[in-house]
Amino acid sequence: MEILIVGAIFLFALFYNQGVSSKKFIQDNKLLFDKLKEEDFDFLVSVRYGDKKTPEEVFDKRIKTAGIVMLAFMFIFLSDLSLINIVLDIVIGYITFKSDYNNLKKYYKRHLHEIDVMLPYYLKGLEILVQHYTVPVALAKSIDEAPAVFKPGLRTLIAKIDAGDSSIQPYMDFANEYPVRDSMRMMRLLYRLGLGSQERKQERLLMFSRTVSNLQAKAREQKYKERLEHMESQTMVMLVCTGAGVMVLILFAMLQMFTSV
Repeated sequence: MEILIVGAIFLFALFYNQGVSSKKFIQDNKLLFDKLKEEDFDFLVSVRYGDKKTPEEVFDKRIKTAGIVMLAFMFIFLSDLSLINIVLDIVIGYITFKSDYNNLKKYYKRHLHEIDVMLPYYLKGLEILVQHYTVPVALAKSIDEAPAVFKPGLRTLIAKIDAGDSSIQPYMDFANEYPVRDSMRMMRLLYRLGLGSQERKQERLLMFSRTVSNLQAKAREQKYKERLEHMESQTMVMLVCTGAGVMVLILFAMLQMFTSV
């Protein structure tokens, strides 16, 4: 117990006096830590925080938290240091490191439908802008009204286009970063919308508009279906509760009859 207290005080003093710069340590070993980053981590962070927090900021915090937990348990195991305890310390640190990622995935799954619904309505607003501006200009003007989850990806997309990349790749990168329903197909249509003559643009704009309208119809249908299922489940709960209440009253009345006889 004494070792644990001394270790905790030492650890606190070390960080308080900046004897150990966690930020510098993470930056010096960035290449190593980046290998631990999950492929969809940046997307999940953008879904959860929008442009309020960067993926680097959240990832650095994960590493820092896991390191502190490992150091704390290492002090606990110091009086009985063995291979098993060292392995256990690493496992605890890894679980701590993964916990934030698992929480992000749970958040994404809980809000998946909301995120899928956002895309058609954002594209509908973008469709109006494309009628008056080029596709890159329309994308830039759409950022302010775009859902927060899409803003970091849109800024990256526009930066790539402004840097001179006129290929479809920036659009595909956006679709890969936000793998929601039909994002890949919509980004292809959006890229083609910026190609060719004005006459071809009108033709592609009509195709883009029809596709967006179909996506909105699917979103409304899904929303109606979910509302109907919710109403059915609520009705079933009410029927079960009513039936159970009636049964309790009948049993109570029968017990009263038997006790009065």
